[in-house]
Amino acid sequence: MSAVRCVLTKLRPPPPPPQLLSWRRSSTLSPLPSKYTLSSITDSNLRELINSCGSQGNIRLGSHLHAYLIKIPPSFDNGAPLSRRNSQVIYNSLLHMYCKCGQLREAANLFDELPLRDTVSWNSLISGFLKLGELETGFGYFKLLLGSTEYMFDHASLTSVLSACGGKELLGIVKMVHALAILSGYERDVTVGNALTTSYFRCLSLELGMCVFDEMAERNVVTWTAAISGMAQNKFFVGSLKLFMEMHHSSVSPNGLTYLAALTACSGLQALKEGAQIHGVVCKMGYQSDLCIESALMDVYSKCGCVDEAWRIFESAEVLDEVSMTVILAGFAQNGYKEEAVRLFVKMVKAGAYLDPNMISAILGVFGIGASQGLGVQIHSMVIKKGFASNVFVSNGLINMYSKCGELEGSVKVFERMYGKNLISWNSMIAAFARHGDGLRALQLYEQMKSDDVEPTDVTFLSLLHACSHVGLLHKGMEFLQSMVKTYGMKPRMEHYACVVDMLGRAGLLKEAKSFIEGLRVKPDALVWQALLGACSIYGDVDVGKYAAEELAQAAPDSPVPFVSMANIYSSRGRWKERARTIKKMKEKGVAKETGASWIEIEKKIHRFVVADRIHPRGDHVYAVLTMMFGHMRDNDGLNSSTSIAHFPLDYWMLGCT
Repeated sequence: MSAVRCVLTKLRPPPPPPQLLSWRRSSTLSPLPSKYTLSSITDSNLRELINSCGSQGNIRLGSHLHAYLIKIPPSFDNGAPLSRRNSQVIYNSLLHMYCKCGQLREAANLFDELPLRDTVSWNSLISGFLKLGELETGFGYFKLLLGSTEYMFDHASLTSVLSACGGKELLGIVKMVHALAILSGYERDVTVGNALTTSYFRCLSLELGMCVFDEMAERNVVTWTAAISGMAQNKFFVGSLKLFMEMHHSSVSPNGLTYLAALTACSGLQALKEGAQIHGVVCKMGYQSDLCIESALMDVYSKCGCVDEAWRIFESAEVLDEVSMTVILAGFAQNGYKEEAVRLFVKMVKAGAYLDPNMISAILGVFGIGASQGLGVQIHSMVIKKGFASNVFVSNGLINMYSKCGELEGSVKVFERMYGKNLISWNSMIAAFARHGDGLRALQLYEQMKSDDVEPTDVTFLSLLHACSHVGLLHKGMEFLQSMVKTYGMKPRMEHYACVVDMLGRAGLLKEAKSFIEGLRVKPDALVWQALLGACSIYGDVDVGKYAAEELAQAAPDSPVPFVSMANIYSSRGRWKERARTIKKMKEKGVAKETGASWIEIEKKIHRFVVADRIHPRGDHVYAVLTMMFGHMRDNDGLNSSTSIAHFPLDYWMLGCT
């Protein structure tokens, strides 16, 4: 991470405020033409000037040009200096300028006053309303165009409407436009076919999208990219990659967006080999410096566990934006590089990098059990200061952060202050209650969730089973398992079965837990056997414990859990010879016991200790204080002078760290 400082110098600066942006736009344009230059302007220059106002968002100059046309209107007579055709083009350019600048009311007024309209006029107004999200008005004008006897829609009319359609609720409109295209013969137009393919995928209709794609007689790069991207966005990653390979062997060459869609599919499949191959191709084609391509490559390598390769791409990037920063932070978090992620985030903040809600959400995902609550509180303060508290993903991250840092009430406060809760919000809060052993509040929240008509998921039931296990609600837990299958039609995962085994085991029903496992229709994995073995450790059941340990050893040969658990069970029963044989067997197999550790946060820094720790940077000071305290204890309590300090593990004392 030594290159972090160099990397941060490449950060793209934060976007300027809207006021500054508008000033820059107006200040960089050509000065307002005088009355002399306007009087001598040609029709082509006037069109170019109006179009320039639209592309640069200069409504001030555009409205002056409109005023000039009102004062000296072009004639629609055939013998006039500005011909009828040129006059129509100028007014359409003016209408398009108002739409591009977001002045929809002025555009509608101009449209109503136009001395002559054509299909381009209708298309400009329809597209303007739809692009700014005024769907009802835009669809209304399209309906008027369809009902007109004077004007006819064209392929641009259809593509304008299709480009605004996304989501299941607009699938019916896409089907109606598709029918219009067939009736009018525009379904053979490649742009209409591309728009239909894209719209069907955006409306989550994979079958219809592929149907249009398969029936297209002519396909260009946009056609292929629309299908590849649509399948990837709908999580049909295998189909997306297959289609990409089919395109690769066709006469159409992929572009940057095509490679981006294929990399999305590689991320979804964690397909390292295919992602590396595409990486080689984009380098050969010169797309490797594209910001989106770089971020997609980093995401592929991060999802595949190749964090070093993701970091190399990040480090070599010429320019960094918020997307690439979010991807690398999430990659660190997902692969266990939590300290590196925190370090990078802190340097980003100090460097004045632009932070967005996605980056905050990514760094909140770093927090796990034993994370620094102090840092989490600072990030929460930053969230409030930057106005990100209303972002549902950030709030969900805060709920998990407080919960995993041991501050349950902090999670409750964030949850209660949320205005727009989504399913993840409810699941996160139920999981927080279950994690802290507050099963009754978890069940109460579930009832509130149902009363708000929020459908539970398998994650919801996993948290509920955890909660029932902690509070001993065996019958309620079994009801949740049945409800999950019968009411909601969900198939339990192995984690759910492990929760049920843990719930039965905690209730002392070890034989019933064993029978439950043997009755499963799927082969139990290590999680299930570990849950049974853990319950046997609680109750000291040697017979069932030995059975669970043997099964766990087969499911996870490198795990020390079966040996350590059985050694503890034998110890609880005073069977020291069996315990010694178990430890010896563990050593013979070369299985190492994971070192237990304790941690404490002092002055916003996490200190981690293990037994007989000599690695801590202030270990000498810790042991000095420990020696002093041991002397006081010996004098006051009459401890045997032969007792060694080594008998007291360092993680027990955790003193002198300040």
